[in-house]
Amino acid sequence: MRKRRASRREFLARAAAGAGAVAGAGLGSGAAAGAQEQHTSTGASAAAQPRSEGQGHGAFFNQEEAAAIAAFTERLMPGAPGKPGAREAGVLNYIDLALAGAYADLQDVYRRGLSALEAHCRKTYNESFARLAAARQDDVIRALDEGTAGGFTWPDAKAFFDTVRTHTMEGLFADPIYGGNKDFAGWRLVGFPGAQPVFTPADMQSRQAFTRAPIIGLQAQAKRS
Repeated sequence: MRKRRASRREFLARAAAGAGAVAGAGLGSGAAAGAQEQHTSTGASAAAQPRSEGQGHGAFFNQEEAAAIAAFTERLMPGAPGKPGAREAGVLNYIDLALAGAYADLQDVYRRGLSALEAHCRKTYNESFARLAAARQDDVIRALDEGTAGGFTWPDAKAFFDTVRTHTMEGLFADPIYGGNKDFAGWRLVGFPGAQPVFTPADMQSRQAFTRAPIIGLQAQAKRS
């Protein structure tokens, strides 16, 4: 289990680093074909407006949907000692706000996908996804990724998995102003400096991840302007 958790963290970290962890940039998705063109053109930079800390959902998700997404995203990016996972980074908050805003075209994807997910889990394990043990949640997620989970029509199982995974990455690595990446958890993971006003010559020559405090996001830039 520990090896599997590490491999997931490494995959997402490498993906974000490869994309440059650009503040607020969408990371692309192969899912939800009917809505994908608008999703891609909108991008994560317009995904959501900030809300006060502590509010994890309520803009779009109900309690049951929020519990399922919180559990799903945490299995995609599990926390580890000294390394926040999706739950601590506020990924649920990011997705919730995005679906109430710029990603409103994907609301039906989530409603239908979550309904199918719950039906599959109750039929297979007689329990909701959020209440399954972590190992069984992993089995369900693997079945989604492989397209073998039963009960899905539109979106199909693979498309739903791809959509949630993409939005998990965005919630981890987009600028915190959009509701995720709390305390710059994702940026710290990949050594991304944020919107620094200036870089020293040593910074420019370094091949190491950026670790000097502070990491600066768009909220701080807006306050200064």
